Amino acid sequence: MTDDRMRLNLSAAGASIAVALALIAIKLWAQLATGSLSIAASLVDSALDLTIALANLAAMLYAARPADDDHRFGHTAAEDVAALAQGALVVAAGIAILWSGAVRLIDPQPLQAEREGVIAMVAALALTGALVWWQRRVARRTGSRIVAADSAHYLSDFAPMLAALVALAASKFLDAPQLDSVLAMAAALWILRTGWRVARGALHGLMDREAPPETVARIAELADAAPGVLGWHDLKTRMSGPKLFVQLHVEIDGSLRLKESHAIGEALRREILAIGHDVDVIIHTDPVKIRD
Repeated sequence: MTDDRMRLNLSAAGASIAVALALIAIKLWAQLATGSLSIAASLVDSALDLTIALANLAAMLYAARPADDDHRFGHTAAEDVAALAQGALVVAAGIAILWSGAVRLIDPQPLQAEREGVIAMVAALALTGALVWWQRRVARRTGSRIVAADSAHYLSDFAPMLAALVALAASKFLDAPQLDSVLAMAAALWILRTGWRVARGALHGLMDREAPPETVARIAELADAAPGVLGWHDLKTRMSGPKLFVQLHVEIDGSLRLKESHAIGEALRREILAIGHDVDVIIHTDPVKIRD
C-alpha cells in the first residue's frame, strides 16, 4: 500500500473514532434527557461504531505491513477479518434492540424533553453526514474494503437517528409514546440488514471469491486485445481486502525467442495492473505451434 493511500485510510479511521466519541456524548445526553428507546438504539449503534473504528484502525495498520516469510501474499486479509467481526457485532446489536423494542411496546413509557432531543439528533445527523462524505471519498481513492464497510455502517445510522426524530415529534405533538418502540424496532431491522451485508462481503473475501464480473470481463478484454497473444486460458482471480490477485495463462508463438515471449506477457501484465489501485498479476506464457 502506498504512503498516500495509507495516509488517506488513516485519516478516515481517525475521523471515524472522533465522530463516534462525539456521537456517543450527544446521544447519551439526549437519551438521559428524553428516555427515548429509539435514541438508545442509536446510542448503542454509536458505541459499536467506536469499538469497530478502533478495531478497524488496528487492522488497517496490520494490513499495511509488507509481505514477509510467513505471509507471502501480504496481510490484506486482516481487513476482511475486521469487517467480518464488525458485521457480527452489528447483527448482535440489532437483535438486542429489537428485543428491547418489543418489551417497551408492551409497556410504553412517556418521553421527556423532546425539543432538546430533536436538537441533539439533528447535530448527530450533521456530524454523521460529514464523516460518510469523507469516508466514501477515501474508499473511492484507495479501494479500502474496511473504510467502505465503516462508511456503509455509518450510513445505516441515518435510519435510527431519523426514527428517533420522528418518535420525539410524535411524543410531543401526537401523545403517541408507542411509536418510539415501533420505530426503534424498525431501526433494529435496518441495522440487522446492514450488518449482514457487511459480514457477507467480508466472508466472500476470506473465502477467496472471484473478483466482480465486470473486473473479470475487463481482464478478458485486455487478454483478447493483447498483441502477440494467440489465446488464453485458466484465468483465476480473487480478492483479499482491497487487493486483487490475478493469474492467467497466455498462448504465445512457440517459435519466438524467450525474451520476445516474456515481453508480450509483461506488456499484458502492465495493462492488467492498471485496472485497479492494488493488483498482483502473474502471467504464465505457454508456447504453441503455429500451423502453416
